Amino acid sequence: MALGNSIRSILLVIVAAIILSACATKTTKKVGDYKLSQISGDTYTGEETVKYLATGVPDRVFFATNKSVLTTASRDTLRKQAAWLRENKSINVTVEGHCDERGTREYNLALGERRANAAKDYLMTYGISGNRISVISYGKERPVNAGSGPLAWSQNRRSVTVKAN
Repeated sequence: MALGNSIRSILLVIVAAIILSACATKTTKKVGDYKLSQISGDTYTGEETVKYLATGVPDRVFFATNKSVLTTASRDTLRKQAAWLRENKSINVTVEGHCDERGTREYNLALGERRANAAKDYLMTYGISGNRISVISYGKERPVNAGSGPLAWSQNRRSVTVKAN
């Protein structure tokens, strides 16, 4: 009888392990040319939409839904931008704030401004003068991905640093 309980317990542990490992399996679903695995949490982590301010210096950072808090990856990108701007003192930039399609126009304009200001403030902490950085919010008016779904939304929640004219 004790042997029967042991075998049953072992089988129960094996079945639980199989079920738990199935839950942990990472699936990748393709949406157009993109994979949903390029979203960490709800923030885009891929490179397809990123352009470059300079060689090796990405021009944009991404945000979580309804947030203007910089992620670790965003801070790393902005440190690279600040280093490049310190070497190129004659260049001024504009930080554009963008949102996804959800929410009202007014809400997204305000959120885009908070995102752009978060990027500007971070650049300033690395020695870039605020006089060299202007901020503008486009809200949801200039999506980089016109789709409607988690991937498009995560790509559109961004700030982009561009050379000022």
